[in-house]
Amino acid sequence: MLDGLLFPEGPRWHDGRLWFSDQHDKRVVAMSVDGAAETIVEVPQQPSGLGWLPDGRLLVVSMIDRKLMRLEADGALVLHADLADLAPGACNDMVVDATGRAYVGNFGFDMYAGDKPHRTCIIAVEPDGAARIVADGLGFPNGSIITDDGSTLLVGESMASRISAFDIAADGRLTNQRVWAQIEGATVDGMCLDAEGAVWAACPFSGRVLRIREGGEVLDEVKGTHPGAFACMLGGADRTTLYVCTAPTHVPD
Repeated sequence: MLDGLLFPEGPRWHDGRLWFSDQHDKRVVAMSVDGAAETIVEVPQQPSGLGWLPDGRLLVVSMIDRKLMRLEADGALVLHADLADLAPGACNDMVVDATGRAYVGNFGFDMYAGDKPHRTCIIAVEPDGAARIVADGLGFPNGSIITDDGSTLLVGESMASRISAFDIAADGRLTNQRVWAQIEGATVDGMCLDAEGAVWAACPFSGRVLRIREGGEVLDEVKGTHPGAFACMLGGADRTTLYVCTAPTHVPD
């Protein structure tokens, strides 16, 4: 357990540690299984989704300025892709495939300014930084997963109470959009897959993390330590320890 964070989000298990963004503290953190934490890099415009290129360099979403940044071996944080012309709202969660292609979601509107919600897109960013929209019309695309065989992208639509699935083409295009699970009364945020193909999905406004089967059946539930559970990840030596990112609220103030 690690406490005293401002707003942990976007967890990934990598090289034996839990990596996550402490968004409102504007830093990326890596935590070992004993709770020892290290600040990896500071991201002034708020970090969110994390992933890695095949050569081991970290990719991190910079939310407010809608950029994807890359951490070089010398510690420099450099621009990987500018997404401001494609994303109509702050960028958020991300998943990176085995080739280094990143799929990035966004709010679609200015949530903190009280703007009216509307549908938005998923952006694919190639390893060389080239970016394009590959899916549209989603209700706040958030937690994202690629299945182990690399064939399917799962995306939590926070404002549609569902998980949607897409087939991934060889060139990164997303096709065959379908509802993987409709979860009435639940807002879906960060999520992960377990060894049996079920999804663990954090529900930010109830503090719950639900284990969901394709089709929508809820198999299990755990409660976080705070009112909000915003993301989760399986880790540990055998990848069966569920880590939950919790906070009292998502509001920056």
